[in-house]
Formats: sequence, C-alpha cells, structure tokens
Amino acid sequence: MKMVVHLDKNSYPIVLERGVLTHIGDFLDVQRKVALITESGVPEKWVELIRKQLPDGLVLTFPEGEGSKCFTQYENLLKQLIDAHFTRKDAVIALGGGVTGDLAGFVASSYMRGIDFYNLPTTVLSQVDSSVGGKVAIDVGAVKNIVGAFYQPKAVLIDPDVLQTLPQRQINNGLMEALKTGLIQDPELFRLFESDDRCIDAIIEHSIDVKRRVVEQDEKESGLRKCLNFGHTIGHAIEGAYGLNTYLHGECVAMGMLFMIENAALKKQVLTIYEKLHIPPVPDYDVDVLMDFIAHDKKNNAGSVTVVLVKELGSFVLEQWSFDQVRAVLERGPYEE
Repeated sequence: MKMVVHLDKNSYPIVLERGVLTHIGDFLDVQRKVALITESGVPEKWVELIRKQLPDGLVLTFPEGEGSKCFTQYENLLKQLIDAHFTRKDAVIALGGGVTGDLAGFVASSYMRGIDFYNLPTTVLSQVDSSVGGKVAIDVGAVKNIVGAFYQPKAVLIDPDVLQTLPQRQINNGLMEALKTGLIQDPELFRLFESDDRCIDAIIEHSIDVKRRVVEQDEKESGLRKCLNFGHTIGHAIEGAYGLNTYLHGECVAMGMLFMIENAALKKQVLTIYEKLHIPPVPDYDVDVLMDFIAHDKKNNAGSVTVVLVKELGSFVLEQWSFDQVRAVLERGPYEE
C-alpha cells in the first residue's frame, strides 16, 4: 500500500508493505554515498539486509536508547559524514525506532544545510507515528526534543515483517501511540484494540493515514497537529521524572491520556485495553516534580500549555490551560471521574 503526504515541494510517499525493505532501490537512489544510521539494539539481520543493497554505504551505529539523542552523538555522526566526504548529493537512512529517526533526521537536516533523508522504522511506535511528519530533534538534559527542526523525509518505508524481532513489551508500548490516534480521530482504529484479533497491518495503516492527513493540514504544529500531543504533556513529565529505564515512551503517553479523558465510560474502555496489553499503572508521583517538567516543556506559551481533551471517542478539544489548572488535574489523579 502506498500513501502520499501532500506538502507541495516537500511531498513524499509512505510505502506500507511486507518485505519492502528487501528492495529499497525501487524507492531511493542507492547509487551514491548513503549513511545507514542505526542504533545498537537493531538486530544485525535488518542492518545487513539494508547494507548489502548500498554499493557505497556507510553504517553508523550509536548506543541504543533515548540518552543518545544528545549533542555528543549528534556531533559524532556529523564528524563521520565529514570524514567520509559526504556531499549535498548524498543521503542518510534511519533504520530503527523513534530515537534513530529523530537523531538521524536531525543530522540530515543540518549537514550541509540539508541532505536527503529516508526513514525505515523498525518499531511499532515509529511505524504508527514518529516516522511520518518531519519532526527531528535531540534532547538537552531531561528536556525532550528541545533542539530540532521540521525536516520531511524523501520517503518512509514501513515493513511490518521487522516487528517479529521486537519484545512484546516494545510492541505494546508502540501500540499506545496508535490507540491515542484512535481516541482523537478514528473510532474504527480504537475498535481494533477491542477486538481479540488486533491486526497490526490494519493498525499501522489507520494510524499513519490519520497522521498523514493531520500533517498535510498543519505541517509545523500551529493548530490542528497539536491534537497528536494527546497524553504527551503529562506523559513527557512522567517520562522525565522516572526515566526510560522505568517506563517506555508509549507507556508514559498511556498514563498521560488518562488525565485528559473526560468520559467515564470511555476511560473504563481504555483501562480494559491497558490491562490486556499489560500497560503499567500510573505511579505515585510527586506533583511538584511533574509540574517542574511541564514548566520546561517546549510546547508551553507564557505560563500556559495547550492540552488535548477527549470527551467523546474519535474527537478532541484543544484548550489553553494555566499551570494551576494542570496542577489541579494532577492533584485529582488519573483515575478520578
């Protein structure tokens, strides 16, 4: 299946196909220098599958984990491109999850003011969400994605076959971003989660199609695209406070969504899905600690923050809240009506 993100001169295809990574030359020019940027956790079989299709390929591997989205790894990758004499006609491929896409994309966006970038996501989270939309960034300290750019890939190639090597917890973690999409935009996608047969291909297709349409209308998050931050304001705070060694990104988003669902029956349905997917409960957090992270969130605007509320399945409301309103919700807790 092929979809297109229509963004005038920055338009690009999304190819969702089992086995697509076996013939990447059908979608990008491999007859040039190509840096295959990947993280240490990506199985060697997938790295080798891509490398052998690159006649002049350079494999650049960084340590697995969010901690690599930093200036040190960013600089290391840039230096390796310089040492290999990459030019503006060459390209970068990201092979991995959201961290790889963020870091490799930011490298591509800034090397010689921008070279071609291709995203080959290998996790559920990146296949259903982060690989599409052009957000690339690194972290500074505990502040996520604070330095970055909007830089669209030339193509996104999604191969569900690569998910076979993922641990179940990572699969469930990524599914939370898809569930988010269903809650705000796509009731049919949400119902796939209530089914005993959760077809991953259908979940990816629905999720990416919603993301594609939102990005087409609001590429740089000035309005509609903010809806995709549902669950992220408080979720990022939990992520910052507890670290990704405790909870995964999607698990934190799942926790954050509970605070912003204003429909008791819907929240009960969501909690049932969480139980089936073994999503951990919200920890006994310190309100002041979470508020400190929220105060440093890049989406803040002069002492307030845009929150995404869900009152009915498949729809959302954007509201500008003061920090006092956010604090009140945290003090109320995620499970209260």
